[in-house]
Amino acid sequence: MSQRVIDVQTGRARHGRATAATANARRSLSSPVASMVVVALTVLWTIPTFGLFVSSLRPAGRVADSGWWTAFLHPSFTLANYHTVLFQGGYGVSGGLMPYLVNSLAISIPATLFPLVIASMAAYALAWVQFKGSDVLFFVIFALQVVPLQMALIPLLQLFSDGAHIGGVTIIPSPHLGGTYIPVWAAHTMFALPLATFLLHNFIARLPREVMEAAVMDGADHLKIFRTIVLPLAAPALASFAIFQFLWVWNDLLVALTFAGGTPQVAPLTSRLAQLAGGFGSRWELLTAGAFVSIVIPLAVFFSLQRYFVRGLVSGSVKG
Repeated sequence: MSQRVIDVQTGRARHGRATAATANARRSLSSPVASMVVVALTVLWTIPTFGLFVSSLRPAGRVADSGWWTAFLHPSFTLANYHTVLFQGGYGVSGGLMPYLVNSLAISIPATLFPLVIASMAAYALAWVQFKGSDVLFFVIFALQVVPLQMALIPLLQLFSDGAHIGGVTIIPSPHLGGTYIPVWAAHTMFALPLATFLLHNFIARLPREVMEAAVMDGADHLKIFRTIVLPLAAPALASFAIFQFLWVWNDLLVALTFAGGTPQVAPLTSRLAQLAGGFGSRWELLTAGAFVSIVIPLAVFFSLQRYFVRGLVSGSVKG
């Protein structure tokens, strides 16, 4: 009996120390000094983006002769750079960047949704559906995160272009997917699934067991539980991964060049952005406008999902 009392007292003491440490950390992070540091870092982080935006609004002569910080001494702003970039183009980019902007959207949105849907279903199955070998399968998926993307580019390119052959025997016939979005979607989906499954599994596995058991007692099957309980509760984690995946795919150049072939029909914005400056770097005003166009959509996605992103980061920090 006395041992139980000692254990309870020890547990309470540990909980009290943890609570005190948490309170001290919160006070430190909410102090005026910490707030000033955050504000200073935010300003420093924003200055390059603001300078890029100002440069994109300046005429070509002003961009070449002076820095962006001098633009407010003698204001001279124009939207002609954006019109040229989007609809006319520059060196090596005929017709403007608008088709490539549409291509980037056509690549990024499915390449974000596909792994999100597949990984959420896999994470639920590994967390709440009991079957033999589930633990081994989870560790195998976790281990696949160490496979580098660059190592699989050539084998996947051969598979998408010519199929798979062993000697003279055809294992997989040529799918003839060149010049389409499908190889890019498949590559991004395959390499996003291990990390997405791991992250979503850790979140879904912490959902209240009482809720799951109550749904089973009410006669709900796994599909209904997944659709009506798991997806709404896991929305912060889904949104957090969706932001990371969208930004990764949107900014990607290597996968798009490898599997899309650089053709105008499927090439993304990143494959043509650097060509706007010209062969000798003489059109910097177009490059700044094109660069700002390329970051507008990721910023819109981030700020639209920001509240879910914050909730996803702090999920699990408070139990109950």
